[in-house]
Amino acid sequence: MLGKQLLTDNDKVRHEPLARSQMPATTDFFQASQWAGILTLVCAAITLIGFILKWGIRFRLVGATSFMGVLTAGLFALGLGLFTRTAIPGAVRYSVIYDNGATLAAIAVPNQITESELDATLRQAAGDLFSYGRAGSASAQLLIRARTITHPEPGISQTLYLGEVKRSLASREDNNLEVKIYSQNFAQLTKL
Repeated sequence: MLGKQLLTDNDKVRHEPLARSQMPATTDFFQASQWAGILTLVCAAITLIGFILKWGIRFRLVGATSFMGVLTAGLFALGLGLFTRTAIPGAVRYSVIYDNGATLAAIAVPNQITESELDATLRQAAGDLFSYGRAGSASAQLLIRARTITHPEPGISQTLYLGEVKRSLASREDNNLEVKIYSQNFAQLTKL
């Protein structure tokens, strides 16, 4: 299920989207690298004091300082923007239900989605599912289809495709997304 059900005063069921786990932003990595850098300098100062005073753990302090230096460098590298995920306004939560690793993927969206939300969600999925490692030629396109499950009668489930998006596999920044919304299938959603 894509959302948790809450009962309202009228005993109608409404859906609220589940909280999406937040990926740290590049600014978070920069801030963490600053703090790790300060801690590295503190470790280096303690190590220097350990060598001056000939402490028995001075060589262990060298290892701890070296580790902190590597950790600081790694956090700084992540802060440079190795994660490039753009959030499309209006996109709703979706689940990837099929991905062949090449040119075809399918996502599941909630029944209550509107056409404008589906457009934004398809654009979000096109950005999220892009990968240079997908199999296929440079001229191939990734096709992502959005579907939902309807229940026309009790005990019967029916898959209903609501739209699709095609994007290039050659470049991450594809400004020529081909988004198709199946309006006739949205009409079936409103009848249910």
